[in-house]
Amino acid sequence: MPKEKKGVLLEHISKIYEDPKSKKQFYAVHDLSLDIKPGSFVTLLGPSGCGKTTTLRMIGGFESPDEGDIYLGNKPINSLPPNKRDTAMVFQSYALLPHYNVFDNVAYGLKIRKLPREEIRKKVFAMLDLVQLRGMEDRMTNQLSGGQQQRVALARALVVEPSVLLFDEPLSNLDAKLRVSMRTEIRRIQQAVGITAIYVTHDQAEAMAISDQIIIMNKGVVAQIGTPTEIYYQPKNEFVADFIGEVNFLDGKIIKKDTSNILTEVYGVKIPVKTGEGQVGDDVRLVLRPECLHLKDDGDLKGKVVVSTFMGAYQLYHVMVNDTVVKITEYNPKGKKIYNIDDAVALDFSSTDVHIIPKENSELKTDFIVPVKTKKGFNLFKK
Repeated sequence: MPKEKKGVLLEHISKIYEDPKSKKQFYAVHDLSLDIKPGSFVTLLGPSGCGKTTTLRMIGGFESPDEGDIYLGNKPINSLPPNKRDTAMVFQSYALLPHYNVFDNVAYGLKIRKLPREEIRKKVFAMLDLVQLRGMEDRMTNQLSGGQQQRVALARALVVEPSVLLFDEPLSNLDAKLRVSMRTEIRRIQQAVGITAIYVTHDQAEAMAISDQIIIMNKGVVAQIGTPTEIYYQPKNEFVADFIGEVNFLDGKIIKKDTSNILTEVYGVKIPVKTGEGQVGDDVRLVLRPECLHLKDDGDLKGKVVVSTFMGAYQLYHVMVNDTVVKITEYNPKGKKIYNIDDAVALDFSSTDVHIIPKENSELKTDFIVPVKTKKGFNLFKK
């Protein structure tokens, strides 16, 4: 009988640490709620210190939440140790047993569970087939490449048939080319097994390539949840837009709005936009990805070329529009008109390629400040 797929539910999870120097408490993760569906591949993405690894460790039982509840399926698991949670972790360091061969590394969790020898053998060989390491079962782990060691770590986690597989930046120790092939393998195996996977990385391309959903975190809170397409083309704020890929921002104002279009004005030019939020009169920022822009000889939104560089697959332009530098990547430039430095040009793009986000007031920006309740009252601190 196939094992029931389980999701993960976080309800208002927080983790509080103490700064060793100031002795003040701070939220590493603050009031985080997530509903991760069974069988999905979800990535926690964000810069260092954003709380993604702390969140993963709380799901795995290596950290305990100070506030909130964690559920695996319908079962609360806050009080359960890691070995009782029906989860398995693939670590950044692989954490292989150096004095064991490949077979014994993969079989380790099954032996701890005291399964019969023949059943262990059957399960291990099936898993080695899945990760394409059959024939290497007698090798010691120090005789393997980095990619092969990662496959052993993955097989060892999967062989115990957990409901949820946790990945803590598993590819960060591999070279760039191997990372690309291994992330494809991880996604293939996850889909073949149908397991719920939660993956932590700071690599945007990695997250885009493997995820059903991306959860972008910043300073202990969720900045946005969405599919890779939604995150890339419809960011909720400037942080998300700037964190994922290259981006251009144009400052404007909403001057008209109806059911099908939002009409904005940028440097005196009226630009229709299909997606975004805001009301008439709001100051906003228009998000434009470099690959969505093209240059033409004449048009409403004029500028001057300040950089023109052939990059092989694309021609890279920087165009000064009013006081803003706009980046353009013109892919497959062969046979197209190439503009040179100091050429007068105009920007060309579709209204479906523009997205509106609120304009953030830099004067109002502060560090992330959250009150942590103590016995003496509230302790205000900066993260």
